[in-house]
Amino acid sequence: MTSCVHPIWAETMVEKLKLSPIPEDRPVKLTIELPAQVHRDLVAYSEVLRRETGKSIEVAKLIPPMLARFMSTDRAFLKARREKQSTK
Repeated sequence: MTSCVHPIWAETMVEKLKLSPIPEDRPVKLTIELPAQVHRDLVAYSEVLRRETGKSIEVAKLIPPMLARFMSTDRAFLKARREKQSTK
């Protein structure tokens, strides 16, 4: 693959990047037990998603984005997290 950036600009661009090194983000495997009703709801959610998108999604693949969405919208959690980070 060839770069579309002029060599002189490339050197200048590297100096101005504000993106810090990207931390390694390996998945962590967890084994959990779910209440039967929660599992049934996940199966139902997967089925609704399949009907809407035309793509079948494993129930286990639904859990990470659901947890991420839940935590990203939990105001009390976000506030506590900010407070903890500001004390470091």
